[in-house]
Amino acid sequence: MTNVQWTIRGREFVNCNCAYGCPCQFNALPTHGDCKAVAAFDIVEGHHDKTRLDGLKAVAVLAWPGAIHEGKGEALIIVDERADPEQRAPLLRIASGQYTEPGAIGWQVFSTTLTKVHDPVFAAIEFEVDVDARKARLKVPGFIETRGEPIRNPVTSAEHRVRIDLPHGFEYSLAEMGRGWSKTLGPIKLDLSDSYGQFANLYLCQSGIVH
Repeated sequence: MTNVQWTIRGREFVNCNCAYGCPCQFNALPTHGDCKAVAAFDIVEGHHDKTRLDGLKAVAVLAWPGAIHEGKGEALIIVDERADPEQRAPLLRIASGQYTEPGAIGWQVFSTTLTKVHDPVFAAIEFEVDVDARKARLKVPGFIETRGEPIRNPVTSAEHRVRIDLPHGFEYSLAEMGRGWSKTLGPIKLDLSDSYGQFANLYLCQSGIVH
């Protein structure tokens, strides 16, 4: 349990190396045996106790040699350089799974599977995401370039819409499925192409998803 109160309303885009749909969402093993991902979120409205977090962004670059639950993962967290000193520490703690009840949200669950967490980076984050349209663009100069798009029918090229509904999930309640491309530099180098993309509206607190 934690006595710290925080809440975040926002939007996210996640691009991982799995096939569309991502077996992890169904308690199955990852498509290629390992897990690599870029996850970005934009806080529309949020607070950490009395500290406001509205308008800030953060990104995580993650890699595991096998399935996430098998551990031995590593992570790099990038925090919006616009955050002032009072905002940086709590935003970093939340994204690192701290001040959160065990098992309550994905950030806390993933933190228990990491053996290496690189020093955080504070940088300019350009992030735009439209959940309903399944489109996203992420750029952190010198670190990340990512884009997200709708899945398309291989015959007609028409946009294909599919969602995953997780009534008891710890990442989101409902997510739009799409696809993404990511290239990263820095301590965790990834090159993802036309793989799983996840677009979701977030409403989280220290106790889990707010329904």
